Amino acid sequence: MKLLFLFGTTAVGKMTVGQEIMKITDMRLFHNHIVIEPVLEVFGEFNKRIMARLREVVLEEFAASSHYGLIITGMINFNSQDSWDYIAQIIEIFEPCGVKVYFAELVASQEVRLQRNVTENRLRHKASKRDVEASNQRLIDDDGNTAARYVSNAGEFAGKDYIKIDNTDLRADVVAKMIKERFSLFSNST
Repeated sequence: MKLLFLFGTTAVGKMTVGQEIMKITDMRLFHNHIVIEPVLEVFGEFNKRIMARLREVVLEEFAASSHYGLIITGMINFNSQDSWDYIAQIIEIFEPCGVKVYFAELVASQEVRLQRNVTENRLRHKASKRDVEASNQRLIDDDGNTAARYVSNAGEFAGKDYIKIDNTDLRADVVAKMIKERFSLFSNST
């Protein structure tokens, strides 16, 4: 089994690239809003504890399955120990099962991310983004938050199977192919 952790800042294209990787491999996609949206719907708030518990159950069950692989998407605040602990938790769940863990980071300009923030695909899968004005403001605020850093520095993933892609001017299918080739992700049809 293979695990791909696809991460980057708001509206960089994580889910869309993950969907494209699914089309060309036998991997499944567990994008972060699969957990976020139901918790927001039921509890009316962003409850990290509940989201973490739901995510952990899904990841543990998937790690114990016979599936080829899983793509997980998310944002990492590199200035937060909680984010580093989350990465360690993912590795702890999968590596004992003999799963190879890969990391792909996407980066793009704010201008392009604001355009991507309102795409039909994004709004269809992420109800919490449908208040476009508020969603755009959160993106801008995240970028301006000096206490948080959502783009890795050189060397932070040393020793890990890792790729960083500036997808500002790249289509999602092109990025998916780059990731597939870099980590030798295949499907039964290839």
